[in-house]
Order: sequence, then C-alpha cells, then structure tokens
Amino acid sequence: MIRTVWCVTFYVSDLEKAVEFYEKTLGLEKKYEYSSYVGFECGGVEIGLIPKLARGQKVSPLSPSVEFLVDDVEKVCGELQRKGVKFMKELHDEPWGGRQATFTDPDGNILEIAQIDWEKYFSVSAKGSKKKL
Repeated sequence: MIRTVWCVTFYVSDLEKAVEFYEKTLGLEKKYEYSSYVGFECGGVEIGLIPKLARGQKVSPLSPSVEFLVDDVEKVCGELQRKGVKFMKELHDEPWGGRQATFTDPDGNILEIAQIDWEKYFSVSAKGSKKKL
C-alpha cells in the first residue's frame, strides 16, 4: 500500500530564517523555493517548509506532516475509508503534479498520501529551482 515517505513538512514562523538554517547550517540542498513553500533534498526524502499563517487568519497545522508515496492514490483512499479513516482534505490535484489526500492518525498527527505525475513534477521543480516564485 505505502511505498515510502516522500516528504516531511514543517510549519515555520519565519520562512527566510528557516531556509537559512536548513540550507546553511544543516547543509541541505534546496530543490526549489516558492513564496509559500521551500523544498530540500534529504537522502531521498523531501524536507518542506511552509510559513505559518498570520494571527487572525485560519488556523494552520501546528505539527509537521508526513507524506507517503503510493502507486494508486484513489485505491489507497478507498481502502483507508473502508477502514474508518476520515479525510480532513479530500483527494485533490496539486499544481506541482501531486494527487493527494490528508488525514490524521488517532493522536491528530497529520498524514498525507500522494501519487505523483513525475513529468509535471519535474517541469514545475525545474522552474522553481531557477528563480524564487
């Protein structure tokens, strides 16, 4: 069902400061950078950084999320639903080439399953690695 961990995402209070830490202090290679997301390569697992929302906006998650890569996301969604999983974000397409759904474990930890259109992913990634979008 699950092939591997694809991405671990952290919600950060200061995106620029966090990027500097992960890139300069930890020495991770930046894959791409957007105003709302920065991705780093870490041994085949992406480390993602997303800015927390400002006070007064909708609440953003307070904990990291783990994204699992699957071969058939629709099939896995169905299997999880039959096992009682309730999705907090239903199956949807992302502009970077992912088709994913979000749910939580019994303790409220955020988990995602994703299937990736690799051609679209590499096309978007190449654009994001050349300039800050």
